[in-house]
Amino acid sequence: MRSVLVVVGLLFCASGCSQQPAPAKKADEAAMQKYPETRRVDTTDTYHGTKVADPYRWLEADVRESPEVAEWVKKQNEVARAYLDAIPQRPQIERRLTELWNYVRYSPPTEEAGKYFYLKNDGLQDQAVLYVADSYDGEGRVLLDPNKWSQDGTVALADYAPSPDGKLLAYARSDAGSDWQQIFLVDVETGQQRPDQLKWARFSDIAWARSGAGFYYSRYPEPAPGAQFQSVAKDQMLYFHKLGDEQSADALVYRRQDNPDWSFGLTPTDDGQYLVLGIYRSTDPQNQVLVRETSAAADAKWTELVADFENEFSFVGNDGSKLYFITDLAAPTKRIVTMDVAKPGRENVAEIVPTGTGTIDFASILAGRLIVQSLVDVLPHVRLFDLQGKQLGEVKLPGIGTVAGFGGNQENTETFYIFTSYNTPTDVYRYDVPANNSQLIRRPEVPFNPDDFVVEQVFYKSKDGTRIPMMLAYKKQAERTERAGSSPTPDQTTPTPPTSHQSQPTLLYGYGGYSITISPSFSADYIAWMELGGVVAVANLRGGGEYGEDWHLGGKNLKKQNVFDDFIAAAEWLIAERRTTSDQLAILGGSNGGLLVGAVMVQRPELFGSCIPIVGVLDMLRFHQFTAGQFWRDEYGSVDDQAEFKNLLGYSPYHNIKDGVQYPATLIMSADTDDRVVPMHSFKFAAALQRAQAGEAPILLRIETRAGHGRGTPVSKLIENAADKWAFLVKNLKMDVPVKN
Repeated sequence: MRSVLVVVGLLFCASGCSQQPAPAKKADEAAMQKYPETRRVDTTDTYHGTKVADPYRWLEADVRESPEVAEWVKKQNEVARAYLDAIPQRPQIERRLTELWNYVRYSPPTEEAGKYFYLKNDGLQDQAVLYVADSYDGEGRVLLDPNKWSQDGTVALADYAPSPDGKLLAYARSDAGSDWQQIFLVDVETGQQRPDQLKWARFSDIAWARSGAGFYYSRYPEPAPGAQFQSVAKDQMLYFHKLGDEQSADALVYRRQDNPDWSFGLTPTDDGQYLVLGIYRSTDPQNQVLVRETSAAADAKWTELVADFENEFSFVGNDGSKLYFITDLAAPTKRIVTMDVAKPGRENVAEIVPTGTGTIDFASILAGRLIVQSLVDVLPHVRLFDLQGKQLGEVKLPGIGTVAGFGGNQENTETFYIFTSYNTPTDVYRYDVPANNSQLIRRPEVPFNPDDFVVEQVFYKSKDGTRIPMMLAYKKQAERTERAGSSPTPDQTTPTPPTSHQSQPTLLYGYGGYSITISPSFSADYIAWMELGGVVAVANLRGGGEYGEDWHLGGKNLKKQNVFDDFIAAAEWLIAERRTTSDQLAILGGSNGGLLVGAVMVQRPELFGSCIPIVGVLDMLRFHQFTAGQFWRDEYGSVDDQAEFKNLLGYSPYHNIKDGVQYPATLIMSADTDDRVVPMHSFKFAAALQRAQAGEAPILLRIETRAGHGRGTPVSKLIENAADKWAFLVKNLKMDVPVKN
């Protein structure tokens, strides 16, 4: 339902800063210019009696609206481009990435009325193409080709939903990675566009009425001119669009002007009987649940099944008036319960699938069975139950990795899912529900040998003793033989892997927030990195959803420092286990993970050889004043609360940069059309870090043009992006990568 989403009193630049930013030095002098001069302003805010300077406030202006910011960004890009293009290994890295990305890949199909809709990319197409077929394994025909929507490949297909009779398809387009979407309709048989066009949709699903008369969607008020990419996302409205009508005639289904921060997700039941409305006040999964009959009048009252935000109630499906939910009510690792429409309230829930050793991650109802996916130490297990909760068996999975899918209408007897891992490209399976049988229908052919790579899981202890899982992936030729006196740590699932090298360059990735689980998945970028001799380490930090709501709460708001401690402990474990050294260790993360990288690099700069924060939330005092930031206050805290303000100031990356510190080589990455985490975070962080840097390591700011928070980025830009990252690490981790012409 939800698409939304990331030392006290220390003042920025408290020790004083020189007026000129530090130039590139020594080996880097020939490759890059001096950093652009960055104007400082005398701006100070007072929070609960504490004054906080913000000398780069002017960089908050929209790059599209401010010529001064646009010119500054242009100069920063020129510096970054000169540096990155001078790295001799970069061309060969980009060539190999292009080879690895050049493979045919599919999404699992969506079936509706005997028609199968799926995405396919021939390899290097900037955007995947939507096909429709008459069978689940048929080649089908092109229905929508987003590559024809723009010359630079930056207009993307953001969402699509076929009508219940399979005759129409509603779809959303996103321009340059923006969260703003326009919704259109196309005739499936003829490919002709319908006149329907809906604007200002954002964080919206497309939910067809089972009658096929139209669909439900969410939109926001039209922003003021020039404020499209920075205005705060408030006053979401849920509408019903009747086919053929102008948007102005759409019926308002739900709105809460008394609580403009709230957001909504609506699901019609597959039998067409009810509308189930989830209401959210933040990115937290805890929600209210309202329900009413589909046939009710537009102004009919909703029945409140759950009237507060104390627990998560994620709708699964229904059996008549009995509604099924995943909930954390009395179950931090979640369980499945039912609630009857006639008996609202959590006191009337009936347990169907109890909480267990794993964390329930997903459930669906198909062919009279409950399909329940759980995570046990991050790895998936899929079980079958009848609708009364009797276990009927398990779905046999292809291996250790990640599965996703198992969706569809409740009457379906087939469904589809994907399986992937760090060394396994995304396979697509058809699953016969009554027979409990999986059939491989799509297997990509990628130009590498999966058997050349190892994937393992280890565990380590964080600062407070919490046991944290971490996945490692690397090429076999980088394996080590145990040294004399070396022995496995007590918490490892496998012994320290043998290696002939003392250590390897290692890329440590983390996220740690929003109850999001980071699970193993294939990445051509990671394969290229491992072929360069690098190790991929992915730590499953607190703040995520790997072990349920308690795991999330352990890294949320006033406990956010636990996430940073978990990540630092991962780095220390890798070094202590002689997997790598500080000089060979890089950290990378995006969005909330960009905050993670920014926070730990200013807390422990000596621990890392290189840092890459991507589209990060880096100013923790002002994030809520832009776009979707107001949804994140439950996750991070609010400056309006004194204790939360002190906590935010204590770790805010932008505010904790100190003069006279030798910071690691840093590549800060963002995008000009990111209207989720606006690029001002990266701008201000880069300006402050460049000015404070006492060492010789470069501080680069790379801003992608006509791109957003990541979704819908063209393949060509993804390849260039990865080539820049890996070239930067090859140089700054001093990797032994021979230059090839």
